[in-house]
Formats: sequence, C-alpha cells, structure tokens
Amino acid sequence: MSTTEITIARDLDAPRETVWRVWTEPDYFARWFGAAPESVALDVRPGGAWKATVATPGGEMPMRGVYREVVGQERLVWTLDLPQGAMEMTATLADLGDGRTRVVLRQPAPPREQCAQAEEGANRLLDSFAKVLASV
Repeated sequence: MSTTEITIARDLDAPRETVWRVWTEPDYFARWFGAAPESVALDVRPGGAWKATVATPGGEMPMRGVYREVVGQERLVWTLDLPQGAMEMTATLADLGDGRTRVVLRQPAPPREQCAQAEEGANRLLDSFAKVLASV
C-alpha cells in the first residue's frame, strides 16, 4: 500500500455498462452504498452534486460531494465532503472482455493509524457493490 493513496482493485463478473449503471443510478447506488433511497441524489456530470444519507451505528450520516470528472463507463472522480475538507476519490472501470470488468478504487491514504480501517471500509463497500451487481 502506498503511503499517499489506498488502491483497491476488484474483478467483477459483469459487463462494464452494467457496472457503470449500478454505480451511477440512484436506486442501485442506495442499495450498495447503504443509503436511504429517498436521500440519494446523483447528478453524474462534471460539477454535478451527489448526496446520500447512510445509517450507521452512531446514527444517520449525511454524505455529499461533487463529481469532478465523468468519462462514461470508464472513470469517475468525485469528492466526499468532510469537516476537514473535500477528499477526492476515483473509480476506474476497465473492460476485461468476456463480460467482466475490473474496478480500481483510489482514495488518499489517511494517517497511518487509520489506514487499515479505511482499507477495510473500501473493501466492504466493494463487497456490497458486488452483491448488488450480482442481482442485476
């Protein structure tokens, strides 16, 4: 793992256009992101805002940000607004052929003592994404 970035790759048994749809359509997004469906709004275009409210053990957590780069079915760059500032995240989708897609998720590495927790959270999110994707 880099000291400046967390990178997680996952190969999925679905074509890239389906992976893109599950990542960018509000109904699917709510399911894999763990958000209340009525709280999800995704304006998937450069400069477009996104928001979702996630239920956590500590209560509801509103999340929001802005899409910085959108390359249809290939790449999304978005921010996650945090109290200390916006964190930029990137998802890249690569067509592996035979109806398979590789997703590479990148985010800045948190302080060293929080890296394992951040990596675990990103893996849980991709696990949830893969479950929803398998149901499409």
